[in-house]
Amino acid sequence: MHRLLAFAAFALAAPAAAQTAPQAAPAAVQADPAFTARAQELLAVVAGSGDYDSYFGPAFQAAIPKATFDTVSTQLAGVGGKLLAIESVKPVTPLSGIVRIRAEKGVMLFQLSVDAAPPHKVTGLRYTGMESDEKTLAETTAALDKLHGATGYAFAKLGTGAPSLTLAHNADQRFAVGSAFKLVILAELIRETNAGKRKWDDMVTLDGRMLPAGGYNWKPAGTRVSLRELATEMISISDNSATDILLATLGREKVEAMLPVLGVAHDPRNLPYLSTLEAFKLKWLQNGALADKYNALDEKGQRAMLDGEVLRADIAPLVAMAGVPKQPSRIDTIEWFFSSADLIRVMDWLRRNTEGEKGRDARAVLSKNPGIAIDKGQYQWAGYKGGSEPGVINLTLLLQGADGAWYAASASWNDTAAPVEDMRFASLMGALVKFAGPRE
Repeated sequence: MHRLLAFAAFALAAPAAAQTAPQAAPAAVQADPAFTARAQELLAVVAGSGDYDSYFGPAFQAAIPKATFDTVSTQLAGVGGKLLAIESVKPVTPLSGIVRIRAEKGVMLFQLSVDAAPPHKVTGLRYTGMESDEKTLAETTAALDKLHGATGYAFAKLGTGAPSLTLAHNADQRFAVGSAFKLVILAELIRETNAGKRKWDDMVTLDGRMLPAGGYNWKPAGTRVSLRELATEMISISDNSATDILLATLGREKVEAMLPVLGVAHDPRNLPYLSTLEAFKLKWLQNGALADKYNALDEKGQRAMLDGEVLRADIAPLVAMAGVPKQPSRIDTIEWFFSSADLIRVMDWLRRNTEGEKGRDARAVLSKNPGIAIDKGQYQWAGYKGGSEPGVINLTLLLQGADGAWYAASASWNDTAAPVEDMRFASLMGALVKFAGPRE
C-alpha cells in the first residue's frame, strides 16, 4: 500500500521520472563528460545544498516537484545518515549509469540519466537502496533473523516441478505483505488475457467513484484507460487507484478464485480480498471502529459491510491525513496475508504463464521496476512487487540468471508494535539474492 506516501514508493525504487532504468551495456562504455559532471554534483543535490532548478530537467521537475524532492531527501538522510562522498560512478550508457554515495550508515545507490542536449540536465533519478555491509549469506540471514518483530524469507530455484527452496526461514508463516497482494490481481488479468477473454489494450471507462491516492483519483466519469496502463501503474509504482479500478473491473470473486490456483495457502483474513481504499477506511476512519465491527463479522457479513457501510464512508478524513500514521495499525487483521513460500509459488505461476510471445506484455509490466539493485552480471531479468506500511514490508522477486535458469525470492518483516526499516530490509534482500543466487 506504499503509494499513500510519496516517499515510500520513491524510496523503494519507483521511478523518479517517467523513464525506464538504464539497461546493461558493454563493459567498455565510455561516460560522456556531461554525465560524469552531473554524477559528481549528485551528492550536493541530494544533501540539499545543490541547485534543484538547474540540475533537473522540466519533465523531472513536473513529476517530482522540489517540495516532494526535499521531503524525500530528508527521509533518505534519516535512512543513510550524513552523505560523505561519491564512492564510484559506473556508466551503463554514455549518459546514464550508477552513482554510489558513501553515507554514514552505508552506501546508497542511485541510477542517474542525463539529457544529451546542453545544458545536460538530469532527466531521470532512481534511488535503488543501500548496499548491505554483510559480506556472506550467513551474515545476511543472521542480520535478518535479529530484526525486531518477525521475519520470514525464502529463495528458490524454479524448474519443471514445484519450486525448490534452497533457503528458508519461517517460509510457511503468513505475514502482512502490503502491496504485494497486487500480484494476484495481475495474475487474474494474465489468466483472462491468455484465455482471450480480454486484451491488454481493452479500455476501461471510469465511473467517477472515489478512489485512493494515485494517478486516477478525481478523474472525471467517462475517462478511458487501458488495462495495460492500469496494470503497469499498479505494479511499477504501486498505484492504488489503478489497483482498485482493476480489482473492480476483473471482479473481486475472480481474483479470490486465483488464490488456490496460484498455490496460496488458505487464510480466512484474505476473504474478502480487500481493495486498498477499503483497507484504508477500515484501518483509519473512526479511530478504527469500522475495523472492530468488520473483524467481529463472518465472511458473509464482511462482504455486506464492504458493499454498504464501508462503501458509503466519507474519505475526506483520509484525504486530510495526507499519509498514513507512523505506527502500525491492525496489521495482523486488516491487510493481505501471504507466506514467503506462497509468494514464490505466485511468481512461479506468473513465470509459467508468461512464456513466449503471449507473455511479453505481462513480463514488461512485471519488470519495469526491479525493486532493488540487481547485478546484471548475475541476473539478466528481474520481475518485482513489494509492499509496505508502518510495521510491514515485503519484497518479492522473480529472477532469471545469466545462464537462463529461473529463481524466485520473497521476504517479509512485520512488527505490530513498531515501524520497520524499509531501507535496511531492502539492502538485506539485495544481499540475500546476491549470495543465495547463482554464481557469476
